[in-house]
Amino acid sequence: MTITPYSIAVPQQRLARIRQQLADYQWPAGPADDSGWRYGADIGFLRRLQGHWLGAYDWRAAERDLNRLPQFMAEVDGQRLHFIHARAQRSDGAPALPLLLTHGWPGSCFEFQQLVAPLTAAGFDVVIPSLPGFLFSPAPARPIGLRAVSRLWHRLMSETLGYRRYGVHGGDMGSAVSTWLAHDQPDHVAGLHLNLCTMAAADAAAPQTDDERAWALALQQVQQREMAYAALHATKPQTVALALADNPLGSAAWLLEKFHAWSDCGGDLSTVYSFDDLITAVMLYLVSDSLPSSLWMYRGAAEENSGQLPAGARIGVPTAIARFPKEFLPHPPRSRIERSFNVIRWSEFQRGGHFPALEQPAALATDLREFFGAL
Repeated sequence: MTITPYSIAVPQQRLARIRQQLADYQWPAGPADDSGWRYGADIGFLRRLQGHWLGAYDWRAAERDLNRLPQFMAEVDGQRLHFIHARAQRSDGAPALPLLLTHGWPGSCFEFQQLVAPLTAAGFDVVIPSLPGFLFSPAPARPIGLRAVSRLWHRLMSETLGYRRYGVHGGDMGSAVSTWLAHDQPDHVAGLHLNLCTMAAADAAAPQTDDERAWALALQQVQQREMAYAALHATKPQTVALALADNPLGSAAWLLEKFHAWSDCGGDLSTVYSFDDLITAVMLYLVSDSLPSSLWMYRGAAEENSGQLPAGARIGVPTAIARFPKEFLPHPPRSRIERSFNVIRWSEFQRGGHFPALEQPAALATDLREFFGAL
């Protein structure tokens, strides 16, 4: 399995097309009381973003910054995978425990870039792949599920990179991929660290306490209010994929509405992210033409039933739960999680939402370092 170095190098023609599309965008009408993201994507915010995008944003500067991370390509089971691979900064010759970090949607592997330096300094190798169909990992032939991704990840770690034992972390889709790795590869996964944990064994998922019943009701309410996008992705992904393809402002609206709703920003994205950071998050999907294919993962997960463990399953791998308070999906009570997971660390944080690696990188890096350091 040949590994080749990779650097992002977007053709200037592609950048010019994105810029022209931004400049030519025809803004639709909005409701008279459209403010504060009341109806979804906020036109006023996106107009300001467009102005910065055209007037001040520098993709080439962002590209140079992203390329400071060591990136590679490899083919695993016929699927080409893009990944970051940073080695531990150790002088004692001791073997480094590798950590495999998995992102979700609408994130990317670069969501974790602020964790690389503190984790490698603490003696860990860090591997961060792009999910198939995301960014520079080409789309699979058809949608695949998250358990299938976990099999690719294990072969990447064990056969391509030569790691016998490794730790795993994830949130969003990455939490399911990491959980399946712990379930299917317990002899190889040293520890499981999650900042989102809604999975459970099929016979352990039903609420059994008043706290669990209250959580199930809260989850149902959030799903009704926030999860229409996921139902569309999981059933008719190509409909919205065709609407978003080659559409920079539409893509920004589709992605950044989630950053607004899911981050601990108090309703103001600028308190957590700069315009440059938000534009780069969108540009990574645009320059790789991967936003359409990234939606396929929801369909693959639905077909595979990736969100639930088999009846009777229990994750015996040591598990750490990191609970950030503004996670948009309500955190399950500890009693429900412990029926399916061997929880040995439980961390509560004061700030942070669905994207802790972006919102609270120092806190997340510390939790990862302390949990995996003990293993």
